[in-house]
Amino acid sequence: MGKLGVLASGSGTILQAILDAELPVAVVVVDRACPAIERAEVAGAPVELVERESFSDDFDRDGYTHRVVDVLKRHEVDLVAMAGFGTILSQEIHDAYPARILNTHPALLPAFKGWHAVRDALAARAPVTGCTVHLATLEVDEGPILAQEEVAVLADDTEESLHERIKEVERRLYPKVIREQLELAS
Repeated sequence: MGKLGVLASGSGTILQAILDAELPVAVVVVDRACPAIERAEVAGAPVELVERESFSDDFDRDGYTHRVVDVLKRHEVDLVAMAGFGTILSQEIHDAYPARILNTHPALLPAFKGWHAVRDALAARAPVTGCTVHLATLEVDEGPILAQEEVAVLADDTEESLHERIKEVERRLYPKVIREQLELAS
């Protein structure tokens, strides 16, 4: 089985599901100080902070992407899994890992693309939403779909309650698809 690089930015719950599935994590790359660092350290997974210094218009996306790709290559990663990574990367990562970058999204793509998918599903009064695992492309939330699972939208759902039920599916579905893709990459 190939080696996995995980990109994380937040609480690390998706990362924890990947670690709990005992997938071969070669490195966890984070773009900011966050709880995902501690989760990786506790699991004994190498973690590297490639800090994003700017969140304004002067952000050097190409330079930042180059630094992330350097870390992934140094750890001889075969497949990349985004796990709540908050920085959109540029073309270089797609050149380095063509059709080998996975992402998970809290909606049934192509519906409700973008950062506010759960809120948008509620606002649209969608009867169902769900989780999508797809290949990441330069165009956000546009890549080929690898797996999807529906989650019912309940009458009393809040954004938080619906998102938590989607995350429960995501924490089961994503590691399964990652394992399948790692086996293909070997």
